[in-house]
Amino acid sequence: MFLKIRRDTLIILLLAFMLIVSGRLMTYMAFASSTEEADGVPISGIIIKGSDIVPLETIRSNMAGAGFRTGSYIKGDVLVTSRRELPLNEAISMAEEFVTLSTIPGTRVTPIVAADVKVDVKTGIVTVNVIEDFSTVDVRGIRP
Repeated sequence: MFLKIRRDTLIILLLAFMLIVSGRLMTYMAFASSTEEADGVPISGIIIKGSDIVPLETIRSNMAGAGFRTGSYIKGDVLVTSRRELPLNEAISMAEEFVTLSTIPGTRVTPIVAADVKVDVKTGIVTVNVIEDFSTVDVRGIRP
């Protein structure tokens, strides 16, 4: 049993097949020629745990100020940002300090008393554990 296919339909099918194959080939070549690993491991995300009151975006912006932002990458024991290169342990200690300076928006209240920053150098994921303690918060200007 033979199927009757017109010549123009066959040509269209062959062109579509060639486009799909060439697209796959170009995608493979682009992936194979990328130098992403030579640059180091990019910072892929920030996970924040333990923050109930302080917004996560405030903590993320302070982490970005310490160098853990989009476009930064880890090369060995060095954090490379768009502005500078600094040792990873120094960047972690700066990030811990910056996170403790996070305030509740619209106030000067800094409820974060401690932060622990861990960086997975294989995946580029930064984990921040935050401890909030309102018993030590100094609130001024409130009149009873």
